[in-house]
Amino acid sequence: MSGYLTTHVLDTARGCPAQGLQIDLYRLEGEVRTHLKTLSTNADGRTDEQILPADVFEVGTYELVFHAGAYLDASGVPAESPRFLDVIPLRFGMSEASHYHVPLLLSPFGYSTYRGS
Repeated sequence: MSGYLTTHVLDTARGCPAQGLQIDLYRLEGEVRTHLKTLSTNADGRTDEQILPADVFEVGTYELVFHAGAYLDASGVPAESPRFLDVIPLRFGMSEASHYHVPLLLSPFGYSTYRGS
């Protein structure tokens, strides 16, 4: 079995998937941070393709950067200056060839994540 990476973003304040949220994927090797891909969420709060598909999967340390502020702006959430949550970086390790699912539960003033299935 080869590994791959997916996500799902839910807007817990509105009770719906977070559509149109930009996500950047980085690979970290020591102090070097390499941008691999930029995707956006669809109407179901997922990306249309795997973030890191099996054919390019490698174990290692990665970072998903969720552009929450731009999403909250576009969804009509009144903006404070500066916005409490703007860019949310999630750093995590993938140690084996497996399905890694890293969801984000988002509201204007908090978020949570976990390793899903």
